Amino acid sequence: MLSLQDIQAAAERLRGHVLQTPCVESKTLSEVVGAQVFLKFENLQFTASFKERGACNRLAQLSPGERARGVVAMSAGNHAQGVAYHAQRLGVRAVIVMPRFTPGVKVERTRGFGAEVVLHGDTLEEARAHAYQLADQQGLTFVHPYDDEAIAAGQGTLALEMLREQPGLDVLVLSVGGGGLIAGVATAAKALKPGIEVVGVQTQRFPSMVNAVQGTQHPMGNATIAEGIAVGAPGKITQEVVARLVDDLLLVDEGDIEQAVLMLLEIEKTLVEGAGAAGLAALIKHPARFAGKRVGLVLSGGNIDPMLLAAIIERGMVRSGRLARIKVSARDIPGVLARITATVAEAGANIEEVHHQRAFTVLAAQNVEIELVLQTRGQAHVQQVLERLRAAEMEAALM
Repeated sequence: MLSLQDIQAAAERLRGHVLQTPCVESKTLSEVVGAQVFLKFENLQFTASFKERGACNRLAQLSPGERARGVVAMSAGNHAQGVAYHAQRLGVRAVIVMPRFTPGVKVERTRGFGAEVVLHGDTLEEARAHAYQLADQQGLTFVHPYDDEAIAAGQGTLALEMLREQPGLDVLVLSVGGGGLIAGVATAAKALKPGIEVVGVQTQRFPSMVNAVQGTQHPMGNATIAEGIAVGAPGKITQEVVARLVDDLLLVDEGDIEQAVLMLLEIEKTLVEGAGAAGLAALIKHPARFAGKRVGLVLSGGNIDPMLLAAIIERGMVRSGRLARIKVSARDIPGVLARITATVAEAGANIEEVHHQRAFTVLAAQNVEIELVLQTRGQAHVQQVLERLRAAEMEAALM
């Protein structure tokens, strides 16, 4: 059974090989969510994820024979990079099986750490089965992403650091996929401070640990922006620890996670992937649950696809009203577009896109409908722009 001693031993093995990341208060986030929020910046690790803690601890315990033969892992993301990096550092051959849909940037980064990347299967299950097959064929040691006590012990070392730096924490909030992180953290935290709460967070699209531990039957989805915790079934070892030591499991939706990613980017100037922002998403969605408490959040990773980040930023701007789409109807006469743009400019908004619509409209033939995408200061500013346009005898409305 996983113990505090296992995690303390892991911390000794990891000393000098992984970064002891800072755990500091965010005064602005604390004001926003109504709790005292402390952030553990695991996105600052060399591979931008906590996953290398577990990988380093597991690889450090290989026997001489296992080191000579090498290791194999299956991952589409952070576990792959953690295993590849520390295998390279230790001089161990690493084979990483990745599904064919894995983004090219993750494949190349894993190769950049010296791993042999095998692209196989259209699902994680197919890739995992192939990894086990390679392990049998080539005598490789399979390094599981979460259902392994050495992996969980490595992940749990971040709890030692958090409580050493912030001993007054009341609750730790962690994202949950297969459960390796929360199993290690709960084991360490409860042993050091029995009264502390440990809360896990899953996305509503992948509630596998919630279903397993709470006996619920929430439906499973197909995709989430928190792909790092998109796990179909929790680990057997980790599920037992979660059932025994974790105080609560919460669900968040995609919008909560998007908002959390954007808040961390804007307020903390730190880049966090969807799974890494799940803890903050829980504080946003369930503020009463944490009100007035000293909350430790683990920013578990920062490996986010740039195109996904761009979409999150743009959607966040739409939600806040800083990006708005309006429709303006006016007489189709020379100079009308100039009048509209001048009125918008006088109201202090910036025009990002213009679409002049004559044919696809139910307006009278002598009228024109113009769609504008505006950069504004927020919802109130959008209303000011609409009022200016109406004062100029034009019909204007949000789309």
